[in-house]
Amino acid sequence: MLDNQIPILWTFRRCPYAMRTRLAIKASGIEVYLREIVLRHKPSEFVSDSPKATVPVLKLTNGKILEESIDIMRWALEQNDPNDWLQILEKRKEYSEHFLTNLDGPFKNDLDRYKYASRYGLENTGSLVHREEGSKFLSQINRWLKETPHLSGERQGFLDIASLPFVRQFRIADPEWFDQQDWPQLHTWLQTFLAWDQFSLIMEKFKPWDSTQGEGILF
Repeated sequence: MLDNQIPILWTFRRCPYAMRTRLAIKASGIEVYLREIVLRHKPSEFVSDSPKATVPVLKLTNGKILEESIDIMRWALEQNDPNDWLQILEKRKEYSEHFLTNLDGPFKNDLDRYKYASRYGLENTGSLVHREEGSKFLSQINRWLKETPHLSGERQGFLDIASLPFVRQFRIADPEWFDQQDWPQLHTWLQTFLAWDQFSLIMEKFKPWDSTQGEGILF
């Protein structure tokens, strides 16, 4: 019998959208049952919960489904936000909305077409065009970080957690090139994140979920 008092989080370890939701959930201290999936072999239970079948998906105890990572982050932190990660969204609402729109829109579009060029039928020059476009956003982040230690202000907050997994992914596409770019503040910001214990914790590897595992891994 499933324990319907604890939400279920469908996730994929390497997905940056899923990473940021796990970070927010872990920071909130709320327990969920984590169900790791393999994107090539999606469990029927996952598709039943969310027909669009993209991670992350959070199934709440009342049966409500949250299918967008930003919504899941907000939900978790609205339950408990000991680090005040949400404050930037109210303190600088317009700035935050503009940042998140560009992060999940144009920047993510360029990231995908740079990192997964063959998937989109792009020649090398095509992928480099998207690297150049994505770099403009990263240069802007570096300029912001010259003003404050974090995108959310003096302390790490929602905007940092929402974006760092994607900046990490951009670096992975070509670490040597990335590390040579004149983004000193961004490099420090990213490397601090990569060395963070909490990041290592949410990147623990789990066996893909199947029905024999019951509710999932208590996370």
